[in-house]
Amino acid sequence: MKSRNFWGWGYEGFELDKAVIDRFRNLLAAAFGIEQFNERQPPSLKDLELRSPRFPLPDVLKEFTTSAKFDRASHSFGKSFRDVWRGIHGRFDNPPDYIAYPRSEEEIKNILDFCSASDIAAIPFGGGSSVTGGIEPPLNSSLNGTITIDLKHLNEVLEVDHSSRTARIQGGIYGPALEKALKPHGLTLRHFPQSFEFSTLGGWIATRSGGHFATLFTHIDEFVESVRMVTPSGVMETRRLPGSGAGPSEERLLCGSEGIFGIITEAWMRVQTIPRYKATKTVAFNSWTSAVACCRNIAQSGLFPANARLVDSVEAMSNGLGDGSSPILILGFESHNHRVEFMMQEALSICKKYQGRWNNNSPSGNHRDERADNWRSAFLQAPYLRDYLIRLGCIIETFETAVTWDQFEDFHNEVLNAANQAIQEIGGGGFITCRFTHLYPDGPAPYYTVMAKGQTGNEIEQWDKIKNVVSEKIIERGGTITHHHAVGRDHQKFYKKQSTDLFKKSLISIKKELDPKGILNPGVLIESEHS
Repeated sequence: MKSRNFWGWGYEGFELDKAVIDRFRNLLAAAFGIEQFNERQPPSLKDLELRSPRFPLPDVLKEFTTSAKFDRASHSFGKSFRDVWRGIHGRFDNPPDYIAYPRSEEEIKNILDFCSASDIAAIPFGGGSSVTGGIEPPLNSSLNGTITIDLKHLNEVLEVDHSSRTARIQGGIYGPALEKALKPHGLTLRHFPQSFEFSTLGGWIATRSGGHFATLFTHIDEFVESVRMVTPSGVMETRRLPGSGAGPSEERLLCGSEGIFGIITEAWMRVQTIPRYKATKTVAFNSWTSAVACCRNIAQSGLFPANARLVDSVEAMSNGLGDGSSPILILGFESHNHRVEFMMQEALSICKKYQGRWNNNSPSGNHRDERADNWRSAFLQAPYLRDYLIRLGCIIETFETAVTWDQFEDFHNEVLNAANQAIQEIGGGGFITCRFTHLYPDGPAPYYTVMAKGQTGNEIEQWDKIKNVVSEKIIERGGTITHHHAVGRDHQKFYKKQSTDLFKKSLISIKKELDPKGILNPGVLIESEHS
């Protein structure tokens, strides 16, 4: 059985494609003038020294709770740049005291009862792929310690309702296991975030996760029919309904709650029939401006492509998708009950209006574009590559947002200018790239990647400066602080500027009702009373 990496992304021993490594080393050497890379080796588990647990466990929790070094280290951080940098450098200064692996809702209730009575933080973990400080134990808290709660044993598809095309699924199931369980029924959830292999259904719901598909059903909450959540004040289970106009939606309140209200144990999810017909094209454009205009037209056409990912020329080149001379649009359609040639041809006719160029293979029912497949491979390897580049001393991290089409041009230019200025101010040089991850009729979701040369030992401080500058610009120019990465701790101060005061007070009141002692994920999404 493969072992998860305790300091960074994915599995231990995963080997990146040598061609990918060489391409990025050459890119960095040219961009930053690096003649010799000093590759830092991550720590070994035996060399870690973790603080002893700060409180004893009651007997009722001991059977499914551990303080083993690997479990505590691997549950200390998420997977952001700040997290991986600290992991690589062995900075496990604030680990959870214990990791609980409950096997039932009764055991979850016992954990929450103990934490509430003893003023101990309880952190729902999901798969641990948070990139916003969403699962880290609170620092400088008045609470007496932390228990992190991992639902890996609540990992089954419990029931399939073929008539309603829905399934009841436990919150601790990981993406691959979920799809494997649905496949014999001819069904799929069709939600594939980049973290798919290492994230759970409960985590997707709690963070309002965005999936791979670019239009129509882009977020997990569009698949949620009902949610069951265990809170310190009792169990909430929303009614199964295809739709309702009866007041504010309970399940929508729980989607995006980031573990501050309770722990999602199961959900009824709207599933889909597995697609039979697929077609993919990559389209090159003469300019970013024409490519953006084409994307807007496609988004408003009613064609709803499964994939419509626009990648700027630099990012396209770095991922083997182009030669650096053109932005590239990856365009795809799929269906389970009808062929997709017509929709692809309609979309390509829109691309042609904006001088888009593609190969001459006529799209057939399952036509694949090799460059799109290369991009998919690079996309799945990207987190491993990010960790490797951090080991080489690079700062590499992302911003993702969404903004309306009428604001996008000015918004985009100002974000690029702010990022480039911040990169120059920290010294060492760097660059920023952009791609569209999702398209809506009223606006795109641009995803920015920053890569900069770090100063040894100061990389986190350098990144924090860049992040603050760009995040302020995103909010100032009308974007959202996050389109699909959640709020966590890292985005909280910017989320405060995005949301209204009355809404923030309402969230605080709801948390007080569901979590009277404030022990669930303190400091995430909203300010903690214990900080």
